[in-house]
Amino acid sequence: MFSVQGDVELIARAGHLFASASTEFLCAARDLDTWSQPEARAAIQLRMRAANSPAFTSRKLLSPVALVDEEARAHLRLVQSKGALVRISGAPLPHETIIIDRRVMILAGRETPAGREYSVTTSQTMVDGVHSLLSAVWDNSAELDAYLRSDVPHLDDEGRAILRALGSGLTDESAARRLGVSLRTYRRRVAELMAALEAGSRFQAGLRAGELRLPR
Repeated sequence: MFSVQGDVELIARAGHLFASASTEFLCAARDLDTWSQPEARAAIQLRMRAANSPAFTSRKLLSPVALVDEEARAHLRLVQSKGALVRISGAPLPHETIIIDRRVMILAGRETPAGREYSVTTSQTMVDGVHSLLSAVWDNSAELDAYLRSDVPHLDDEGRAILRALGSGLTDESAARRLGVSLRTYRRRVAELMAALEAGSRFQAGLRAGELRLPR
């Protein structure tokens, strides 16, 4: 086992190993801080385009915090569309663990002022042990699409009315009059609705509502 400091070296090393993976790539992480970086994304997408063999599997196991913004959701949908399997775990996950072909494992440490430290090992005993633990968590985790469908915020009648108003193209002033509320109240309710839908814009709120199949 040896350690490296910082993302650049780790990404280069893991990207090379991932590109040569022949049977399995397994990544368990709390968020997308490392693998959302451009170099890592490029390596993953290149490998996914080349992974035509049914014997190859790519799995990403993540915590719900990885879905906090639409960019992360879009990235995971893209990875999934390329053939990767994505699941969301309710159990606590390590900062990041990557296992390649059940022969190489990369463990990420905590974020520090000096950066993150990564340990790389080919110890078969350690790799097999961690792989077994992550596989058990995987078996009890929800598939990405199923998790997103179940992660539905409650909307009352006024919330659904505001969602319909947003989809109608009305100005805020017209929508407020239609709903019989002040302009300030309407805009506050729009902001609350966007927060409930975890949307960064009104357009994203509409997309999120469609994704969750919310009634309008």
